[in-house]
Parts: sequence; C-alpha cells; structure tokens
Amino acid sequence: MSDWPIGLSTGCFYQKSIFDCLEMILGGGFSLLEICSSRSHLDYHDQLMVREVARRMDRLGISAFSFHAPFADQIDITSTDHPQRNASVQEVIAAAEAAALLGARCMVIHPGPEHPEHPPGPDRTSRLENCARSLNEIAGHCRRLGLVCALENKLPHLLFGNTADMLWLLGAMTETNIGICLDTGHAYLGKELETAVAKFGRHLCMVHASDNRGAYDDHLPPGTGNIDWAHLVERLREGAFGGTIMLEIAGRGEIPQVLHEARMARHFLRRKVWKAVQ
Repeated sequence: MSDWPIGLSTGCFYQKSIFDCLEMILGGGFSLLEICSSRSHLDYHDQLMVREVARRMDRLGISAFSFHAPFADQIDITSTDHPQRNASVQEVIAAAEAAALLGARCMVIHPGPEHPEHPPGPDRTSRLENCARSLNEIAGHCRRLGLVCALENKLPHLLFGNTADMLWLLGAMTETNIGICLDTGHAYLGKELETAVAKFGRHLCMVHASDNRGAYDDHLPPGTGNIDWAHLVERLREGAFGGTIMLEIAGRGEIPQVLHEARMARHFLRRKVWKAVQ
C-alpha cells in the first residue's frame, strides 16, 4: 500500500500571522499544508496579501493542498433567511478565490451552521435543501477555479453532524467535484468513526487527523488520545483510500513545541501504525 502524504493544518497557529509561521513550519519538517482562514492568520479578502503568501510559499517550496473555508455563527449556508444565506455563500466563495490564488487543490467546507440548534421537521428539511443549493453554487464556483469541495463531517451536537445527513447532501447535489474530508475527532465523538469510513467510501479524499479522549474535541496529536489508529488505518486501506492525511492539532504552546508534537504524530502514524497493519 502506498504511503499517504501527511500534511499540517495551519489552524494550530490561527492566532498568529501566517507570515510569522511559514519558515518555522518548513524548518519543522512540513511542506504540505492546509491553510486556515482565520482573519488573524490570513485575511483571505485581501488578495494582495494572499498573493504575497503564495509567492513566499513558492519560494520556500511549500504547497497548499487545501484551504479551510471560514466557519462562524454568522456564516450559515443553510439559513432560511435568504439575505443571510446569500451573504454566507458569498463569504465562502471569497475564501475559494483565495484558495485558488494559493494553488490549493481542495476547499474544506463545514456543511452547516456552528450552533447546536436542531429545528423541527419542516424547518430542518428546508435547511437541508438550502444547504444542498448553497453547496451546489459554491461547488460550481470551485469547479471553475479548479478546486474540489471537501465536505467535513461536523461535531455530533451540531446541525447535520452525522453521516446520514452528509450522504443525503451528496445525493442531493448536482455538481460532481465533491468529496468528503473525514474529521477523525468529530466522528469518534459521534461514535461513527468506523461506520463513517465505510459509508463515505469512494467519496473520501482527505482526512483531518486529530485525537481525543471521548468527551471533547481536544484536537490532540494522533496517538495521545483514545482513537484506535491501527483499526482506522485498516478500514481506510480496505476502502482503498488514496487521499491525504492532514494533521489538525491544537496549538498549545509556542510554535516549536507544536511542530515537535506534529512530527511525533507523523512518526507515530508512519512507523508505529502503518507498518504494524501491513
């Protein structure tokens, strides 16, 4: 089985300017990244800034595999309020423009709001349908930019935070440049990690790899929580997964410490897990 690429999400440095991180990330051993859309990290609305980031990454030999679309309470592509939904779609499209300038291949999107409200039947159905419409519009724009949309499974307490709704959305969409980004921490908290791999199947194009202890979305480095990584890797191999693993760990501590933890997680996956299940 071929070795899956392992990259690093810059979300662990979301409060620091990306300009202050790139050289240290490269020096820490990572050259394949997912770029975080936090405004304190990178203002994706500022195309001059985005172009400068792209030039610096090119000079350093760093590649952007993916770009994480913004997510916040006010960004709701499912909203039944048309102006809010339209504004939310345009916000994600603005991020897609930045992703294309950075040369990213994937745009990771949360398919729903970040609040835990669960509306009653008719409103929930309307929101699901709105989500599919919004994602079709976003995916069409991404297709024209040369991007694949990767829908990320959300935390289980959030709206559409389960595999059944994700599969419904995939079936309801007409655009075809759509994949799934499996967030291991979210799926584990929802007790759906193994079934998610099986159900998402060929749609899986990338994995957000983080660990937790079963209570909170801790974003621990793989191997430091309760997830059975050997079992997960076996399931991914059985499903012929051929995508990219992106470490999405918390930024606890200074940059060198975070990078050390990321390297240890990569070593754990490659040397202790992948070889053990070959």
